[in-house]
Amino acid sequence: MSDTTRRPRTPRTPVRLTMSMTLDGFVTGPDDRHGQGLGRGGGRIFDWLDDRNDPGVNGDVYREYLATGALISGRRTYELADRWGGDHHDGVPIHVLTHHPDDDPPGSARYFTDVDRCAEEARAAAGDRAVMAHGAGLAQALLAAGQLDEIEIHLVPVLLGAGRRLFPDGGVGPVELELVRRLEGRGVTHLRYAVRYS
Repeated sequence: MSDTTRRPRTPRTPVRLTMSMTLDGFVTGPDDRHGQGLGRGGGRIFDWLDDRNDPGVNGDVYREYLATGALISGRRTYELADRWGGDHHDGVPIHVLTHHPDDDPPGSARYFTDVDRCAEEARAAAGDRAVMAHGAGLAQALLAAGQLDEIEIHLVPVLLGAGRRLFPDGGVGPVELELVRRLEGRGVTHLRYAVRYS
């Protein structure tokens, strides 16, 4: 097979990074920490979730969250979210990628130190449903391992000027993305990209 011939990819359960982000690339405001998980002013990034129970685009996107069959989270995100009280949604398995599995997580959560094993077990747990992924550091790890299939950005028209960037300088790249869906919600544009590994 020549270098220019591409092998067809075997379909697999998609791992979809799902993040709300400002136009200047921040997923939290500055000083994100326990008790202030979204940082100063970072709650603005999630105002669109006020419509989560309404008919319409924002409600539909939120209901898609709830239809995912497993979750992968970075450890920092997991801790700042107070471990979601042991249940992110509907009791789906939570797979936490961490360097230090130092305790027993609550509910359906399990720790993983290997990104490939974490992604593959999440796919197996999700069955025919997508896997939701959260976390800036996690995004880098999944991309580097070739385990991230889709990136869904909920782009909010605000400039925070500071905070935690989803894709910091020196991250994984270049990575080609293909826009596969764009939805206009109230106060947010929902963008879904397929990751195209060469």
